Formats: sequence, structure tokens, C-alpha cells
Amino acid sequence: MLLENFEYDLPKELIAQEPLQGRSDSRLLSVTREGLLTDKHVRDLPGLLEPGDLLVFNDTRVFKARLSAVKADSGGRVEIVVERLLGPSSCLAIIRSSNPVRDGSELLTSSGYRLQVQSRTSDFYQLIALAGAVFDKILSSDGSLPLPPYIRRQPNLQDYDRYQTVFAAESGAVAAPTAGLHFDVGLMDRLEAAGVKIDFLTLHVGSGTFQPVRSKVIEDHRMHKEWLKVDEVLVSAVNRTRRNGNRVVGVGTTVVRGLETASQNGQLVPFEGETDLYIYPGYRFQTVDALLTNFHLPRSSLLIMVSAFSGVERIREVYEHALKQRYRFFSYGDCMFLNRAEHLNEV
Repeated sequence: MLLENFEYDLPKELIAQEPLQGRSDSRLLSVTREGLLTDKHVRDLPGLLEPGDLLVFNDTRVFKARLSAVKADSGGRVEIVVERLLGPSSCLAIIRSSNPVRDGSELLTSSGYRLQVQSRTSDFYQLIALAGAVFDKILSSDGSLPLPPYIRRQPNLQDYDRYQTVFAAESGAVAAPTAGLHFDVGLMDRLEAAGVKIDFLTLHVGSGTFQPVRSKVIEDHRMHKEWLKVDEVLVSAVNRTRRNGNRVVGVGTTVVRGLETASQNGQLVPFEGETDLYIYPGYRFQTVDALLTNFHLPRSSLLIMVSAFSGVERIREVYEHALKQRYRFFSYGDCMFLNRAEHLNEV
């Protein structure tokens, strides 16, 4: 299938630059299996679920992954986004600068920490902290919140709260699981009072989530790797939900990717490790029945995933409706509630 099928024109003013005052104030576009579109709000979500349905969230926590630095030899400005810690004094990172950095060159952070560029693999450089420094201390001192590239401003105090889910627990993400940003404590309490079950997995979202698919044929794309943990407690909750005839609802594409990764042998099992699962039209979903997700970037693997979930034509109609109704897009934007298109999984 060609990548051009996953393109759309988005007015810049529809890219949300700030969160709304209340997390659950965001609009929610409800999409039935039959394709009926209804404009709602996230606070209406309990009415779309049944007692016994299971909501699965991603409890990853965004860390202060962005560093401003200069090249030690020239003073040229450099932006570093730490992707993953490899050890106390080493990491993988994306480095942006006017001229590429060289292996062996040194970078100085704003507080004077010295980092050495060791090597490059694909989009990532390996960095070593010198003079006994450790990255936990460096990021705590000099790091800032890595807001997405389409938010055209520096992070403020509000972002340190709002670009984090209220249930964030396990530090390791460089981007928020944005569907989870719509949930506040009050909504979580209302869902549980309505008999909706809640559980969690952990998937540390990487910077690759913002990268467009560059292959003209989508099947040629290769996904970035992200760390995932699905524990026995969640597996038991999913199995119980299925036995009772209820739905497993993924809150965000990261949850879909996580649950489907742990279901690759035909049934959900505990999983801990890296996933590079790429879901595109034709994929047979094993575990997830419904999905709450934000509106995604054109030509992105996330848009391709939701098209696999509900159908390419259906998602095209959904996005046309969202654009016409002036929904807010991307991380701080609105969301949609999708049911899996059953016919897509028939043999």
C-alpha cells in the first residue's frame, strides 16, 4: 500500500499548542463499528463503556530528556535529546546541530558537564559523560521537558504537570502517551464507580514516534525499538475480561502496540523487552477491541496503525470530519474512540 494514502492537509492553527484548562474537557469523536460519528467530550467516556470493560493505560513517565549544549572546540550550539540510558554514564541520543558532530568530539552542557560523542548508529549517537558524571544528575540539573517538535515554544511550568499522565510511574519516555493525558482523577473515579476495570502496562515512548514514514510503500518501513513490560497481573485481567464477554480498550497506540506485541504467539503472555512491532493494514489484531487515541501526524506509523484498526476509508472519513469540525490535533489536542472493524480480521 502506498504512503500517499495516509496524507492529509492540516491547517497549522489546528495543532494544539497548549493544553485545555481541564484534562477531560477535550473533545472526543465517537466512531461506531457501523461508522456513525458523534461529537462528544472525554468526560462522556463512561457512557461509551460497559461494566466489566477493561481500560488499559501506559504508565510510563516522561523524563527531562532535552539538553542544550555547545561544541567544546567551536562553541556551536547543539540540542541533545536523550533517547535511552545505557548505563549511569552513557546514553543513546539524537543530536541536532548546524554541522554534524564528529566521533570523539566533546560537548558542554549549560552547567559545564562534559559529554563525549562515541559513535553513531542510524539516527542515534552514543554519548559518554566524562569526569565521573552520571546522566541522572546531568538531566536533573540541566535537562528540560522534551515537548514534541510541533509545539513551537519552550516548556513552561504548566507543561511539567500537563505533559505527564496523572498515573505516570515508570520513568523512561521521551514523549508522553498522549491519549492518557485526557484522564484526571475525577474521571478515573467515575469510570471505576461505573464498573469499568483499569490496568496498566509500561512502554517507554521513544523519539521515533514523531518520525514520518519515508518509504513510498508502507510495508517497507522499519519501526524504531521501544522498551515494553506487560506483567502477569495485566494478562490475568485481560483473560478475565475476555471470559466475561467484555472489551479490552487500549488507551493510546502505545497500549495497542504493547498488548499486540505480547500476543504474537496467538495469546497474551507476560513480556519484558524491546518491541519493534509495526502494525499496518492487513494486521490481525489479537487482543485489543477498542481504542481511544489522539489525532496523528500525516504519513506517520501511528496513523497507519489506526487505519489498520478501523479501516483506511473509515479513518479517512473520521479525519475529514475532525478537520471540518475544527478538532484540535496532536499531543495537546482532542481524541477519538474507535471500535475495531471486525471484518478486517476475517480470513
